[in-house]
Amino acid sequence: MSKKRDEFRRPQAAVLAERLAEPRRFLHVVAGPRQVGKSTLVQQVTGELSLPVHYASADEPTLRSPDWISQQWEAARLDASGKAGALLVLDEIQKIPAWSETVKRLWDADTRKKRPLKVVLLGSAPLLMAQGLTESLAGRFETLRLPHWSLTEMRTAFGWSLEQYLYFGGYPGAAPLVGDPKRWARYIADSLIETSIARDVLLLTRVDKPALLRRLFELACRYSGQVLSYTKMIGQLQDAGNTTTLAHYLDLLAGAGMVCGLAKYAGDAARSRGSSPKLQVLNTALMSVTAGVSPAEARADREFRGRLIESAIGAHLANAAAAGECELYYWRDRGQEVDFVVKAHARVTAIEVKSGRAPQAHPGTAAFAEAFRVKRTLLVGGDGISVEEFLNRPVSQWLAN
Repeated sequence: MSKKRDEFRRPQAAVLAERLAEPRRFLHVVAGPRQVGKSTLVQQVTGELSLPVHYASADEPTLRSPDWISQQWEAARLDASGKAGALLVLDEIQKIPAWSETVKRLWDADTRKKRPLKVVLLGSAPLLMAQGLTESLAGRFETLRLPHWSLTEMRTAFGWSLEQYLYFGGYPGAAPLVGDPKRWARYIADSLIETSIARDVLLLTRVDKPALLRRLFELACRYSGQVLSYTKMIGQLQDAGNTTTLAHYLDLLAGAGMVCGLAKYAGDAARSRGSSPKLQVLNTALMSVTAGVSPAEARADREFRGRLIESAIGAHLANAAAAGECELYYWRDRGQEVDFVVKAHARVTAIEVKSGRAPQAHPGTAAFAEAFRVKRTLLVGGDGISVEEFLNRPVSQWLAN
């Protein structure tokens, strides 16, 4: 591992370090998809602390019991007997049944007795983490969300070009394998896709039709960047499922940081939720592996490369939305379309992507601007902002005043 990669994500590391140094007592939650560097970031921060640190991981093939949390907590309490206190780090906490209730009981007991114990919880299934936190731990925690790696991060750590990022996506753990694309693809399929589905979704959530969920994931990768009604999905998937089941499964896959369905912007939350989703991968590596094409084939196929560009822009925005920076939608009406609609602090930005896949961009930006109060419109690609420049900047910079 290079020194640069060891020191990645300094802004997030600085935030966590600052929070741990505060006298106010909160549960600190670090959540994000698999292999985005949650454990590395926490180890980077805790390695510079003067406090005793007790680290334990629940990432085992079989689920542990809630007693495991109590045992680890007691060990950390012994370390916190001094005036300076101690830090407890519990990794993959969502793997423990009823974890949030156990954490609440132990946390509240320490609060009453004024024990100087700080706690960091890590989880690779953000949706399940959020459910446990809101159900049992309201008012007791702060969350630091880590999205997939950006072009800037992959370039800084590994010297990647835009073309490499479009095809190989933002998985730092797989970066050393890109010299052998077939080996890289097997690693993504086995260690990331299969592990995320099997251990972050199927093992922890009731899924009556696991085969349907897997096929839905593959469908979302194949159709990333396209609007597809649930009725059409059912036809493609050749399954007797219903639209409610598909919507639920898509939410589970989004919660694992894999794919999501963007709602249509309607200016009304209820109408947006009832729309056909625009399928979107959260990491373009998932598209490349599912398509089974080589890097050379991806570059030569104008249609596929255009979809990679659109999906990379969408993933950049969707990861910012998953981190709570904004809300992300699309818009379509009577043949007119806006690729992405971003809402932040009540300000709406329309983003059109010109990828070279179609001869012309959709003529929907002007119509959308007339129908809604739009802060600004952006064109990415073509004679607008270059794709590389857009991906190199944080989303917040494009939305700033």
